[in-house]
Amino acid sequence: MSQVAKSFRARVSRNVSGRYLLYLPPGYETQKRKRWPLVLFLHGAGERGDALEQVKTHGPPKLVAEGREFPFILASPQCPADQFWDVMALGALVDVLLKEYRAAPNRVYLTGLSMGGYGTWALAQAFPDRFAALVPICGGGRALAVKKIAHLPIWVFHGAKDNTVPLGESERMVNALKKAGAKKVRFTVYPDAGHDSWTETYLNDKLYTWLLAQRRRSAA
Repeated sequence: MSQVAKSFRARVSRNVSGRYLLYLPPGYETQKRKRWPLVLFLHGAGERGDALEQVKTHGPPKLVAEGREFPFILASPQCPADQFWDVMALGALVDVLLKEYRAAPNRVYLTGLSMGGYGTWALAQAFPDRFAALVPICGGGRALAVKKIAHLPIWVFHGAKDNTVPLGESERMVNALKKAGAKKVRFTVYPDAGHDSWTETYLNDKLYTWLLAQRRRSAA
């Protein structure tokens, strides 16, 4: 019997769950009518598991643990052990955060490092109209799909001497974005940095000034 081409269409749904660290900025409890920026932070492979404290190892959660205050809501989910970021679960988390906290829908920002950098590219491509800006650090992704996010402000960071995730991973994404007509892409390469290009990045006040200045044109 010969093979014939067929197609199908179906709706698939599943339950998702997870744990995350939540930081609320000073003034959140008293300024009841204010809508706050929301930053979603995705950690690297080393922080996966079920010990939520591990998420404080790097990035904004580490800075908060050390006493730094930010003018935005910070949500830092944890990826289960031996898994990669589940973009559908993360999309559901953003929905929950927007529902349960006074976050501004047009000021949702996404950032991550290493595996979280890959997760940042993947999540933005899955939900290209959800975020106001992206900050992927030492990550990479599907260059063929960047057209979906060419409209977004994106600031990419990478270390030139990164032996874990080669610089070429970020270069591929940036070059593809520019080829797709992206006008709001920044690319910072630290010439002497290895894989840890995130410590300097997240300590840079200019990053947060730039990030919080971005707005999504229309709120979903």
